[in-house]
Amino acid sequence: MRVAVIGLGKAGLPLASIIADNGFEVTGVDTDERKCEDINSGKNPIPEEPGLDELIKMHGGKNLIATARYEDAAHCTVFIIIVPLFVDELYNPDFSILEAAIRSVGPLLKKGDLVVLETTVPPMTTEALAKEWLEEESKLKLGEFYLAHSPERIMTGYSISRLKEFPKVIGGVDTESGLKAYEMYKKIIPNLHLVSDARTAEYIKIIEGCYRDVNIALANELLKIADVLGVDFYEARANANHDYCQIHLPSTGVGGHCIPLYPWFLIKEMEKREKFRYTRLLRTAREQNDEMVEYWAEKIVLECLRIDKPLNELKICIEGITFRAGVKELHHSRNLALANLLREKGLNVFVHDELFRRAELEKMGLRWIEPDEADLVFNCFELKMRRSV
Repeated sequence: MRVAVIGLGKAGLPLASIIADNGFEVTGVDTDERKCEDINSGKNPIPEEPGLDELIKMHGGKNLIATARYEDAAHCTVFIIIVPLFVDELYNPDFSILEAAIRSVGPLLKKGDLVVLETTVPPMTTEALAKEWLEEESKLKLGEFYLAHSPERIMTGYSISRLKEFPKVIGGVDTESGLKAYEMYKKIIPNLHLVSDARTAEYIKIIEGCYRDVNIALANELLKIADVLGVDFYEARANANHDYCQIHLPSTGVGGHCIPLYPWFLIKEMEKREKFRYTRLLRTAREQNDEMVEYWAEKIVLECLRIDKPLNELKICIEGITFRAGVKELHHSRNLALANLLREKGLNVFVHDELFRRAELEKMGLRWIEPDEADLVFNCFELKMRRSV
């Protein structure tokens, strides 16, 4: 079995490495030629991913060959596509990158080949759009090739362990595709579950994100209510949580490439079907979480006013600007949004993040400071403000 992994990003490269580690010949395709060179020389382009260094050193340039040319994967019989899917300014899915990848795979398909889409997509994408694009480009019909969906369920910083241990689902566009994909994935994924179809597999991944988003929104709302009532939210939460109640931690909102995106897949689909009332909770949760930067900005301003120092001289430090602890990424970072909002209000804002060097932050137009040099520090993970002594 020769496997092509299309997209060697933070999800694709760990997957390609695990497949290679299981003894299979892997061709990884990525548009970043420099990244491909690094992988083939045994250098890991994602050093912050535990366990990946060893796998790239062991397999890079050997049974894991990275290339920027799709035609180099023509000998493969399995094609796993895991490229980004973004939304536009109105939160509609932008399929341009995904369509380009799928259409590039199409001409490589031979009878009996298997295509698996791992990109998280709106329900029915695999059975409709992916199938159509592959048939148009390959001149084959479903049945002559197999097509399935198996959404990535990794988490950056834990990708290798997730692939080895975390439950993974897979569903085919038709029964035969599902069985074919299950047989193949079972050779590399220990905890694998075959579900009814590709649409179900797509839906499973989306509702996981919706669950997190809604429960974080609930925690954020309860935090604001506790503040008005003069209740210590963290004490209340610690004593409220038990086997039947698990209130999440509040936050500055929800960042990253996943959770802020997935609810919109369902919201937009229901809008197309004029079922507007079916997604009221999902929409409210999205609004609640995105509005938390305004809440915290107001709290910070009020705290500044309690410090005996002119407001324009106060040094405010936002400690931690990545969207999640331990992940050097800023996509939809609500802590970064908070820093920018405070700057727009004319406040003296600095940032500090252990994952970034001072020069990196300054290159982004941000001002760096050590937390103990600031008059007020907002810690984005503890979510507690403290005045420096």
